[in-house]
Amino acid sequence: MSRSSADLFQEALRHIPGGVNSPVRAFRAVGGQPFFVDSAQGSHLHTVDGRSLLDYVCTWGPAILGHAHPRIIQAIKAAADRGTSFGIPNPREVDLARRVKEFVPGVSKIRFCNSGTEACMSAIRLARGFTRRDKILKFDGCYHGHADSLLVKAGSGALTLGNPDSAGVPADFAKHTLVLPYNDAEALQAAFAVHGADLAAVIVEGVPANAGLYLPRPGYYELLQKLCRDYGTLFICDEVMTGFRLGPGGAQQRFGLTPDLICFGKIIGGGLPVGAFGGRAEIMDYLAPLGPVYQAGTLSGNPLAMAAGLAALDELAETGAYELLERRGAQLAAGMQDAARSAGVPVQWQRIGSMFCGYFTDQPVWNLTDALRSDRERFARFFHGMLEAGIYLAPSQFEAGFISTAHTEAEIEQTVSTAARVLRTLK
Repeated sequence: MSRSSADLFQEALRHIPGGVNSPVRAFRAVGGQPFFVDSAQGSHLHTVDGRSLLDYVCTWGPAILGHAHPRIIQAIKAAADRGTSFGIPNPREVDLARRVKEFVPGVSKIRFCNSGTEACMSAIRLARGFTRRDKILKFDGCYHGHADSLLVKAGSGALTLGNPDSAGVPADFAKHTLVLPYNDAEALQAAFAVHGADLAAVIVEGVPANAGLYLPRPGYYELLQKLCRDYGTLFICDEVMTGFRLGPGGAQQRFGLTPDLICFGKIIGGGLPVGAFGGRAEIMDYLAPLGPVYQAGTLSGNPLAMAAGLAALDELAETGAYELLERRGAQLAAGMQDAARSAGVPVQWQRIGSMFCGYFTDQPVWNLTDALRSDRERFARFFHGMLEAGIYLAPSQFEAGFISTAHTEAEIEQTVSTAARVLRTLK
């Protein structure tokens, strides 16, 4: 007997905190209850309720080739026939490491782990071990996973050391994390003037995409890199979302970045759990067993994830995927902005490559403060209007959306026309 999404959610509430295994899935930001997916193919999710939804979440980024891509599925099946986990090196680890290095110039050596959170957490530990400094700097609105040192928000001023942003994070951990507003060059220079000699690392998303999506101002990353060099602070670029999404070289390629360490996840696992961090050899060699910084994982370099990641990167490299994604992204952005303008609803439509976000505000969005001006109630109405029409967007004003190569020109047009109709109801 089949179970509906409503039935499954009620049962999940009895067994799983909040009924979900990651908070945003609970739909708390938009109201209502989540749907449950039975299967996915191409650009669509198929729910247990028998609905087919055009998907712009793409499992929060990894499904850049669409769901259940034949090449990836075949690679996973072939790998599974040989065993699902070994706990000892396998050839695909070497192959994927070499492939990532071919695409990303800043990576001399790389280590695989099991999630983006683990990658960022490990990169921070490595930076502290290498520099023998304790403090790190992050930016308001940038999310780097749920490690204790990174679940920190800004205090009363731009130079205030952080306070815990989650219960269970000791204040003694948070005090070593400095939080600044993104895109504020003056605050950045002031922070380095006061704390630069004590900063082990600065970590930043290649493009902040966990508070919606906003882009770096011209010259901002150049200033950040110069300050890091001047003060001997390591520059960590979190490319968990942007890596292999914005192009073969990710944000590093787009913006001409030269980070010391880079964090990866999502696409490099082809949809399976994966993470990785890499960078300059002299830094990476501080990791055990060569150096004093310990990091380990039973399932790191899992043969299924490595096989899926290789298949995904090969497909992206061989098919002109990035040119297609750029066209689809531009088509969606132009259409959605026109739809909002015609409806008389203020929306700032932000896009880079195949990543996007629409903020319900009439003001430009450059950082978290700007993003928080968005009309969240209006976004919730827009989200549910689109969902009722069969189009699934991220269930939060403060999450990025994604396009895959499986999204067709006709589906983009369908999305725009549906949005135009829904937006007219929001005035």
